[in-house]
Amino acid sequence: MPTVNIERLRKLDYRCNEAYKTLRTNIQLCGSDMKVIMFTSSTPNEGKSSVSFNLAVSLAESGKKVIFIDADLRKSVLVGRYKINKAIKGLTHFLSGMNKFEEVICTTNVDNLYVVFSGIVPPNPSELLANNSFDALVKALRDTYDYVIIDTPPLGSVTDAAIVAQKCDGAVLVVAAHMVNYKFVQKQLEQLKMTKCKILGSVLNKVDLAGDSYYGKYYGNYYGKYYGNYSHGDKE
Repeated sequence: MPTVNIERLRKLDYRCNEAYKTLRTNIQLCGSDMKVIMFTSSTPNEGKSSVSFNLAVSLAESGKKVIFIDADLRKSVLVGRYKINKAIKGLTHFLSGMNKFEEVICTTNVDNLYVVFSGIVPPNPSELLANNSFDALVKALRDTYDYVIIDTPPLGSVTDAAIVAQKCDGAVLVVAAHMVNYKFVQKQLEQLKMTKCKILGSVLNKVDLAGDSYYGKYYGNYYGKYYGNYSHGDKE
């Protein structure tokens, strides 16, 4: 079983760390039956992979046994970001029958966190995710891990996320601020509802926390009042 050194996808400042802790708490408050949770977005580049992965790290750091599944078989962000070499097999290799699951799961330097990368780009990603092997895998992981976090492609681009949603307990939609319009997001939510998967909520991502912005003023006033001064750090 290969080991991958995991670092935060970006350096998180105080506010971002607090935001992930809040997201983690909200997920946990959804109930013990919410174990398999998928993340998607309306369009590419809204940050769903960063959000879902950092949540998985946060859950593992809290003592939960977590496995992160990269089910974006068409265009994985994590494979490129971590420069995963071809020697490490992924979800595609398992679903196509090329490798056993124990050959595609990776341990990490974060206690309690396991990762399955997407693997090579297949010619039939939707069919692979819809087959019985993936369904059986999700059922097996449910009995082994406290949380199964699944990153999926954008709903507005392909049907993969809708297929995965049918096998999950809950879904979270990541929305980038000022990137997509309200009606388009509503359309994706309606598509999610059709899968019968419970929508746990949405995450507003890539918010400008500069001091002169609406959110910057809110965070500045709130945290300045209750927690003292803080550094702006990186935007999330």
